[in-house]
Amino acid sequence: MQAIIDLAESSSGLVTTAQVVDAGIPRARISDMVKAGKLERVQRGVYRMADAWEDEFLAAQLRFPKGILSDGTALYLHGYADRVPFQLTMTFPRSYGATKVREAGIEVRTCADEVLGLGLTTVRTPYGNEVSAYDLERTLCDIVRGHRAVDVQVVNPAMKQYVRSREKDVQKLLGYARALGVEKKIRNYLEVLL
Repeated sequence: MQAIIDLAESSSGLVTTAQVVDAGIPRARISDMVKAGKLERVQRGVYRMADAWEDEFLAAQLRFPKGILSDGTALYLHGYADRVPFQLTMTFPRSYGATKVREAGIEVRTCADEVLGLGLTTVRTPYGNEVSAYDLERTLCDIVRGHRAVDVQVVNPAMKQYVRSREKDVQKLLGYARALGVEKKIRNYLEVLL
C-alpha cells in the first residue's frame, strides 16, 4: 500500500490504475485501499488519496494522456475566462478513438496530426499541477474557429484582454491563425481592437 501512496503523492494525490500496474503492483491493491478508505475513485482508472483535493484537469490528463486541454478549458487555465468550464474540452489526433473520453463527459475536439502539436505547452491548474494545454495564441485561434457558432461572450473579452496584454505575440497569433485556417477572422478581431 505504501508504494501506491508514494505514487499518488508524487502526482498531487492522484494515481491511475496504469501507474500501479506499471510499477508491478497488483491492481487488486487499489480495491483494498478503496475499501479501507485510503483512496477514492475519481473516475474510471483514476483514484485520489482520501485527503487530497480533486483536480479535475489533472485527472482528465492522467486518464487520457494523449489529450491536450484546449478551447474554453485552456482559456480558463490561462486566466482569460472568469468561470470554470462547465465541461472540459480536450483535443486529440483524428485517429484517436474518443468514445471513452465522451463517456467521461469531456468535450472532444480532433485535429490533423500536422497541427496537433502547434502551440503545445504546459500550464498550471488552480491546484498547482502541470497539465498539457495549448498556449494562449493557439487557444484564441481554436475558440475563433469553433466547430459551432463562435461564442462572442467568450471570444470578445478574451481578445480584448489579449490585445491589452504586455505578453501578447501578435506575429505568433497570426502564424497560428494561418496554419489553422482562421487568419481572416483573427485579423478582423485585431483590426477592430488594435
